[in-house]
Amino acid sequence: MDLFDQYQKNAKKTLNSEVEEPYLYANLGMGLAGEAGEVCDYLKKVVFHGHSLDKDKVCDELGDVLWYLANLADIIDIPLSEVAEKNIKKLQKRYPNGFEQIRSQQRVE
Repeated sequence: MDLFDQYQKNAKKTLNSEVEEPYLYANLGMGLAGEAGEVCDYLKKVVFHGHSLDKDKVCDELGDVLWYLANLADIIDIPLSEVAEKNIKKLQKRYPNGFEQIRSQQRVE
């Protein structure tokens, strides 16, 4: 089993299964946004407030983002490995030689 899919399976064990599906979408979507916001807020403090970067803190916050992402993908029946593979294919198509600023600026969706 793919590492992403194993993580997704394990993360599901800690999901509150008593929440009904439409509310579960909202809970997981809002949680994902909230945790991503915590990552952003922490990095803001590092960049603009002079805090030292604590890699363990960032790792913990990114783990929370991953938990919400994994569970949201799971309830929609999308394996996390599929999300990762699809994203890599999209990025390889967009930037076949790696990131290039000009390709970003001239990108057509």
